[in-house]
Amino acid sequence: MAVQRITSRNARFQQLQTLLGNRTKRGRAKEFLVQGVRPITMAVEHGWTVRSLIHDADRPPSRWAEDLLRRVGAERIAMAPQLLAELSEKGDGAAELLAVVGMEPDSLARITVHEDFLGLLFDRPTQPGNIGSIVRSADAMGADGLIVTGHAADPYDPKSVRASTGSLFSVPVVRSPSHREVMEWLDRERALGRPVAVVGTDENGDAGISEFDLTQPVLLLIGNETAGLSTAWRGLCDHVVSIPMTGSASSLNASNAATVVLYEARRQRLARAGRAPLAPAVPAPRS
Repeated sequence: MAVQRITSRNARFQQLQTLLGNRTKRGRAKEFLVQGVRPITMAVEHGWTVRSLIHDADRPPSRWAEDLLRRVGAERIAMAPQLLAELSEKGDGAAELLAVVGMEPDSLARITVHEDFLGLLFDRPTQPGNIGSIVRSADAMGADGLIVTGHAADPYDPKSVRASTGSLFSVPVVRSPSHREVMEWLDRERALGRPVAVVGTDENGDAGISEFDLTQPVLLLIGNETAGLSTAWRGLCDHVVSIPMTGSASSLNASNAATVVLYEARRQRLARAGRAPLAPAVPAPRS
């Protein structure tokens, strides 16, 4: 395959640069930039469409990069190191390899609903890093997918992609304009005999998370970082649960709250299967 060389800030370089900071142009192109060995590897392993691979024009690739360049049928770009460093957004020089990856469709059908369904919904998040962190937790705790609703930060923002550490490529993440599309999807699933409970999280919940049965098929709702759940979503909840807290903190960061609730759901499900202790236990948060 022919190699395209970029040695100046030409039109092609500027096009790639817009994938970092211009959400509108990312959306029009339906592609985004992926940085890091693990995220790129997971994108390939999980079958995402890699459109371009960008590497340093002045140094030989490592065995890992050489293998990807050889077996992935994508456009190959050899870039001047100073330009590659700009796209890498690293303080210590250029990444060895960057990938341009095509976005998956925002179809709720990508999320499989089954008898042990565990889904997560993030209502109007403002911080892309929180989206990526929640995707990472969802992956670690065996969730089936994440829905991002309303006027929200972009899951394909570089901050989100990095924070997910590659989990974006293994857990379906679907953007939905509002609660209406999600409820229509849930109504269809319920009509097929899949009784998914909509469970919101709020400091004034009806029960603590350890007192509520999270072994049933559930869609867990996490609210906006500042305002919490919207009025519409509050009205659509079948149940609202809270995370018991001590100390002076009035609430948890959205990604931390999601991790705690996902952990409790996972703990209950393992306990039901006879593979975990019944006593609730919350792990220390990891950075």
